[in-house]
Amino acid sequence: MKSCRLFFILFTLIISTSLFGQFTVTGKVIDSASMEPLYGASVFCQNTTSGTTTNKQGEFSLSLKSGGYELIISFTGYQTKEIRIANTGNNPLQIQMVKEEKSMEEVVIRSSNEVMDGWDKYGKFFLENFIGATPNAAQCSLQNPEAVHFYYYKKSDKLKVLATDPIVISNKALGYNLRYQLDSFMYYYKTQVSSYRGYCFFSEMEGSFSEQKAWSDNRKKAYYGSKLHFMRSYYDSSLNDDNFEIAILDSVSDKKFNPVQNPYDTTYYGVDDSTREVEVYFPRKISVTYKKKPEQQYLQKFKLPANVGAEISYIDVLDAIMIKENGFFYDQKDWINQGYWSWKNLADLLPYDYIP
Repeated sequence: MKSCRLFFILFTLIISTSLFGQFTVTGKVIDSASMEPLYGASVFCQNTTSGTTTNKQGEFSLSLKSGGYELIISFTGYQTKEIRIANTGNNPLQIQMVKEEKSMEEVVIRSSNEVMDGWDKYGKFFLENFIGATPNAAQCSLQNPEAVHFYYYKKSDKLKVLATDPIVISNKALGYNLRYQLDSFMYYYKTQVSSYRGYCFFSEMEGSFSEQKAWSDNRKKAYYGSKLHFMRSYYDSSLNDDNFEIAILDSVSDKKFNPVQNPYDTTYYGVDDSTREVEVYFPRKISVTYKKKPEQQYLQKFKLPANVGAEISYIDVLDAIMIKENGFFYDQKDWINQGYWSWKNLADLLPYDYIP
């Protein structure tokens, strides 16, 4: 029995390695003024399980699967640094960190707008719009709610949420602990639109064999039909095989979407051989359909009929995006989700180094 399990593990490792190659990013983190090394700075790739800290010389090294990443560097008292990296260069990096300075005016404005009983008033609302309201979200818990602070701005009728420390989330559905450095969360009551930005690091939970099996199954369910799955399928030219369909808003009618017969037409799609990137652009809103029946909770929340047979997301593509082989794409601010994908938040997020 042990030999069978060992064979399975080795086979899995071989398959994983063949899907994505490896590369190493190295660098040194220093103070921008004194040029002295910063010992213990946090260095990790956004939305991955890959992270480390700098040594006494300010140096770090990370081994990554091929693809693209946002390298996040943070150190107490300094501005967080974000660097886009890929397996086509960037080594070695010398990262100069700038000390963070908060003006007295900023401190006064924040304190005057903070809601003292914010968690009691907005806590549940925040969790539903940040972690989510999906079945997986029901198995998530915020470990340090005391780090979360709420600010209401009456004139603009908006809620802003900040955190004094990284938010720690336990996701018992997918078997991950998430450490989320929240830049800000905003909710605009007039439009009922929320947005948040930050840096997320994943770490694997330890569990029994049965727990790990359940996590593996749940991760697959979360992956298939996800935005990560879509980006990888578009990159690999396997959209049809993977049950995705794209339609584009009619140029005359704002209620009609026309199927895109060839999503690899040069009108929408291009390949940069030098960077191994795929460029995607659509001049109007698109819909992405995944041939799978959505969850009952989704249908209920959006008051959709029970016979809806596919997951449909709507996307505004503000500018061309570039996709890497691991599903990472940029600029992510140019891809705005509505519909099914907008229902999926942190509770259903998978790291870029996940392979089903």
